[in-house]
Amino acid sequence: MISEQLVDLSRVQFAATALYHFLFVPLTLGMVWILVIMESIYVMTGKQIYQDMTRFWGKLFGINFALGVTTGITMEFQFGTNWAYYSHYVGDIFGAPLAIEGLMAFFLESTFIGLFFFGWQRLSRQQHLLVTILMAIGSNLSALWILIANGWMQNPVGAEFNYTTMRMEMTDFWTILFNPVAQAKFVHTVSAGYVTASIFVLALSSWYLLRGRDVQFAKNSFRIAATFGLASALSVIVLGDESGYTVGESQQTKLAAIEAMWKTEPAPASFNLIAWPNEKTMKNDWSVEVPWVMGLIGTRSTSKQIPGIIDIKVKNRERIISGIQAVSALETIRINPLAPNIAAVKATFEAHKADLGFGLLLKKYTDDVGTATPAQIQQAVDSTVPHVTPLFWSFRIMVGLAFVMLALFLVSFWHTLKLGFEHRRRWLYQWAFIMLPAPWIAAELGWFVAEYGRQPWTIYGVLPTHLSVSTISVHSVYGSLSGFIGFYTLLLIAEVYLMIKFARQGPGSLGTGRYQREAVHHAAAINH
Repeated sequence: MISEQLVDLSRVQFAATALYHFLFVPLTLGMVWILVIMESIYVMTGKQIYQDMTRFWGKLFGINFALGVTTGITMEFQFGTNWAYYSHYVGDIFGAPLAIEGLMAFFLESTFIGLFFFGWQRLSRQQHLLVTILMAIGSNLSALWILIANGWMQNPVGAEFNYTTMRMEMTDFWTILFNPVAQAKFVHTVSAGYVTASIFVLALSSWYLLRGRDVQFAKNSFRIAATFGLASALSVIVLGDESGYTVGESQQTKLAAIEAMWKTEPAPASFNLIAWPNEKTMKNDWSVEVPWVMGLIGTRSTSKQIPGIIDIKVKNRERIISGIQAVSALETIRINPLAPNIAAVKATFEAHKADLGFGLLLKKYTDDVGTATPAQIQQAVDSTVPHVTPLFWSFRIMVGLAFVMLALFLVSFWHTLKLGFEHRRRWLYQWAFIMLPAPWIAAELGWFVAEYGRQPWTIYGVLPTHLSVSTISVHSVYGSLSGFIGFYTLLLIAEVYLMIKFARQGPGSLGTGRYQREAVHHAAAINH
């Protein structure tokens, strides 16, 4: 059996590198479209200030993009080093969208980002705007293919297990491409990136306005961020509802854990606005419920039930017992494919292969699944439900932050339309600046809910996490984990340092002679 410590360390390493990487991704996804908006206004109006806005915010985008690419490339190496059996088992499927992302989206994005920075004097206004648009499309296409791969891990459609090769094989590429879970994840994730970029621009613009610096530049940036952010925040909430529906369809265990729904309620189920889950007694010590809401979100109906954790465990026990027969038959096929009764063995496997992954859960507790004891079966049953408390609270903090950001965008948008940019509105600028970390916290919590909620599976219902790791030593993982965390921390420090440096300089960093900070530095240099 695989060492549990090895599995846990491998999970920690991938989680740490993924969460580090996702600090950079949302800002990249959103900033490119804000740059498109700013440059479009410049092309339509010819006003120099909008070109300056595109160049300045583009500079901050470029810093973030470079570090995002660096962390993303190193993260992908782990599929071969720490998750070798996973790569072998599903590589034909999982590798396809990642290969397309590298060949199409990443090269498109990287090519046009170079033209964006170095093409201002070489391209016409319209040509440069086209470059910016293609850069934005490339960035979002990159996210699309990665989320198609991740969506397949959540909802493995368009593939089946082949007992001849002992691997999962693709049967329908288009089903994988149009996987409803992947599509919902994509639109929800990119919308969250748009919110992140909007808060980023809104917060820094507010900081300039609080200090009376480059006021017109800050006003225009604030207005664009408030407008784009409002549309994006509404999209996140609407598309989050769609994401909840797809989870209810394909991952009922995750949905029940997120909602701390222990028992199956009469339809439509109520929503636990807030509660105190008790995992030992499998009930909530107390809760504040909103009638009907969970049923409507999870099923889009008033008559369809959402199963609770207790009933899900009962069903999972049945699938584990069925999976035992699938695993036993598969081992016979693998060891003795010419056995006299092989046709009957293959028929048994075919009858139970849908539950093969559930039978493999027992490999964590015994090498011989066919002789699993009732206690080991119960352990496997209990493992099919992730810990409820961290999922429950992470989801609610994420949603709470989303609504606070929506309120900020609503007030900011109304402020730009009706009230002007009067300095007595300092409370709004202060609120916007304080909210700067909020979208990153919400995004990290969202990824935690999505990935931790999938446990104990790397491929939901197909391949357990404990079978996916490489056969390497615990000491090797400790070493690589330390190296990755150290390297990524240095990159994060570099990102923060550069962002703060250029944000403090503001548009004066462009060297145009039109902005305050630059004038101060220029005067200081002359006096010196």
